Amino acid sequence: MAIRNRKINPEDDLGFGPQPVIKNQPLINKDGSPNVKRTGLPFFNTANSYHTLITMSWKKFWLMVLSGYLLLNIIFAFIYMSLGPGSLDGSASTGNAAFNHFMDAFFFSAQTISTVGYGHISPRGMASNSVAAIESMMGLLAFALATGLLYGRFSRPSAQIVYSKNILIAPYLENGRGVMFRLANLRRNILIDLEVEIIFSFNEVVDGKPIRRFYPLQVERRKVSVLTLNWTIVHPLDENSPMIDMTKEDLEKSEAGFAVLLRAFDDTFSQTVHSRTAYQHHDIVWGAKFKPVFDRAEDGRIILDLSKISEHELYEFKELAK
Repeated sequence: MAIRNRKINPEDDLGFGPQPVIKNQPLINKDGSPNVKRTGLPFFNTANSYHTLITMSWKKFWLMVLSGYLLLNIIFAFIYMSLGPGSLDGSASTGNAAFNHFMDAFFFSAQTISTVGYGHISPRGMASNSVAAIESMMGLLAFALATGLLYGRFSRPSAQIVYSKNILIAPYLENGRGVMFRLANLRRNILIDLEVEIIFSFNEVVDGKPIRRFYPLQVERRKVSVLTLNWTIVHPLDENSPMIDMTKEDLEKSEAGFAVLLRAFDDTFSQTVHSRTAYQHHDIVWGAKFKPVFDRAEDGRIILDLSKISEHELYEFKELAK
């Protein structure tokens, strides 16, 4: 397999460079996250910890918050228990005394850490009052931290872009072909000054050694002013394309992939947002074209059905499946 287009240096300012061949492992996942495991990082780093807490899923975030809240109250409950049954006034330990004492200490800890203080149970003595004072201070700091993280998660500008599930080798212009996929904005905000970049990668043997190559692909339209509907990205398979002589078998054998990088300006937050995704050779559909995603309402307004963003149909064009 030879690449016709040698005018483009595959290592020119792409951020990847030549890589040793790694079987079935793209550098960017479908959701845009990097598929690279980093080692040698410091065990505790404030910036990395904040980034992890801001970017983790909501499910993991709430699980971590609830787990931390329960664990902290359990620890302080055992501390109060270790001070003896008389450390808390108002504790009614009947039946299973140890269990009831623990539950009284646990709920007193929950009231102290949140600074609610119902008054039914109160600390007695210097030791228990000192522990309660320390816990209340930790509670103020913990709730301030949780509030800051929630604000950071809600206020962090991000793009919610839906991409077509597959990338198509479809008819383009007259008797031409093109690599196509489409995208749309999932939010009701307005994205302006959008710019897209596609990086095509594949395994190539150079001097008997397999190397992962990365090439930027030219697209029909790299920028659009505003995204109100959907946007179909097209890379023409012409004499300037590094894919012009590649067949379906070539793409599979070389484990070809496409990394998509999208930049846009969010009019709501007045900040630049980014979105990424990736396609692999098994995501390519040869000889197909996208179905329309538009309809019109009774009043004449255009309806964009985002659930149809990935719908396509096969197209009889024999040269496409060569």
